Amino acid sequence: MATELIQQQQSKKVIEKTEEVAENNAGASKKGADPLDIFRSEAQKAYQAYLNAQRKVATAYKERELQEESSYKELEQQANAACEVTIEEAMRTREKAELEADEMCRKAKDEATRVYKEKVKKALKSRNEKIEQAWQTSRETSERIWRIFQGPGTEGG
Repeated sequence: MATELIQQQQSKKVIEKTEEVAENNAGASKKGADPLDIFRSEAQKAYQAYLNAQRKVATAYKERELQEESSYKELEQQANAACEVTIEEAMRTREKAELEADEMCRKAKDEATRVYKEKVKKALKSRNEKIEQAWQTSRETSERIWRIFQGPGTEGG
């Protein structure tokens, strides 16, 4: 950018100088056509054409730069849009996985609770059966001891 400004300033100075020389040559050619003046005039015209071409090239480069910048911005926008779509898809996938994990966790907790209740029920049933058996054994033992204590021939009752 800075080089372009410097080149433009230099080009303006050269053009001004060329125009000044051309005016001087035009005055000289009116006086008398000196071949050297004619060649200088032609050289000045050629140099002016060169400067004009140089300006056109600089303009073309600037236009090309603007086109490239526009293309870059368009590609950047496309990349940003694609990135946003991918991030949204990833977020939806994560949310779906979280929901599935929550559901699996709930089912696992329900199953653990069911198994717990079943085992507690079995444990209580087993305890009650053993207490009942122990009580029954204790009663039978007490009855036998009582019969033995009363001796033979007594009716136990």
